Amino acid sequence: MDSTPLDEQIPSPGQWPVDPQEDLPISEDRIWVDGCFDFSHHGHAGAMLQARRLGKALVVGIHSDEAILENKGPTVMSLDERVAAVDACRWATQSIPYAPYVTYLPWVSHYGCKYVVHGDDITSDSNGNDCYRFVKAAGRFKVVKRTPGISTTDLVGRMLLCTKNHFVKSVKKTLAGEEGSGTPEERKLFAADLLQRIRDYATDETGLQPGPQVWTWEGSGQAKIENEMAEPGHFAPLVEGKGPKPGQRIVYVDGGFDLFSSGHIEFLRKVTETEEAGGRQRGWYEAEQCAKRVQESGEDYSPAYIVAGIHDDGVINHWKGLNYPIMNIFERGLCVLQCRYINAVIFSAPFTPSQPYLETMPLGKPDVVYHGPTTFIPLTYDPYTDPKQMGIFQEVGDHAFQHVNAGEIVGRILKSREAYEARQRAKLEKAVAEDLVKAQEEAASS
Repeated sequence: MDSTPLDEQIPSPGQWPVDPQEDLPISEDRIWVDGCFDFSHHGHAGAMLQARRLGKALVVGIHSDEAILENKGPTVMSLDERVAAVDACRWATQSIPYAPYVTYLPWVSHYGCKYVVHGDDITSDSNGNDCYRFVKAAGRFKVVKRTPGISTTDLVGRMLLCTKNHFVKSVKKTLAGEEGSGTPEERKLFAADLLQRIRDYATDETGLQPGPQVWTWEGSGQAKIENEMAEPGHFAPLVEGKGPKPGQRIVYVDGGFDLFSSGHIEFLRKVTETEEAGGRQRGWYEAEQCAKRVQESGEDYSPAYIVAGIHDDGVINHWKGLNYPIMNIFERGLCVLQCRYINAVIFSAPFTPSQPYLETMPLGKPDVVYHGPTTFIPLTYDPYTDPKQMGIFQEVGDHAFQHVNAGEIVGRILKSREAYEARQRAKLEKAVAEDLVKAQEEAASS
């Protein structure tokens, strides 16, 4: 019997976690990234975007719950939930669950990847050794910039400490460098960096070409929070991406999307699936129709154009209280923006999608407004009265992850608070050692 730990074993043909079971030819255009991907925060998406831009396919290894527990501490999300998050990222080509915590070349090579990509921070195993030491020694390691200001550790800290200093008061003023912390110069630099990140995330599956459109909406505070003031407001373009194509149905969804989780992802996937089923009934996928779309547009495309409205921090806090949302509107917006199931994002969307708002949407009045079973808000009225009266409201049915929302995730943290606090302490201690290793590497290469 093999006594080697499971994540250190090299599987035999037929035993690899996902196909192919035979080794693929190694290609410089196939890139490997791996990690825990606990919470689908935009830092993970940023790493995948940078990695995807280095090749033509991105293979994403995901560590098991057991391997993470041994090397880092308990996970917040289960493996199934973490795989769902990776699969939803527009730049991920394939996910590989049960990838080893220490990156072994046989795994990378089996899936045809020449290079492994990771952020410019050091990741160590339970013994304090660099997890990427083998691929570095083989000259098959590439470094990308780590996304600052967001990590799983940061988010867990916000939950445990109930902080609110991450809230954004005004999307417009923050993007103009007029609001936020630091000096006026620092705010301007932060705003420029944030706008560039939004542009980067609004790219297609290659990470290089235009993808989703991004808009902001401005209306009165009352119109954003309550249902008593229905107004069209003002839409302003933020990123010019791909608009709706001929024949596509305009689909609208909205929400807080806090701690963008498997509950949100599965809702968006089911919206996409429902629209594809409707397209199939209309003959959308028949060869003649596909050929016609390619001839007229130069490419084929899906039957639905999905627009996601995202509520302001103040709106969510009004309804949920405490220190919700855990992620601010830009962090939540970037999470939604990287998702393959959406085509456009509207920042600062009103809590109630009123008829005037829907009818003045710049991409056209929606053909349908979807709502799902995942919720965490004690409502005092029905925000979807207008879409129902307009005859365009549709509910997505129950699904396996419908219980997973921000409240559920925070509950998991608080239930195991002692374990997560220990994880936070261990992470800080490891960070000191990892910074030392990084400094030694930089000194040796200079």
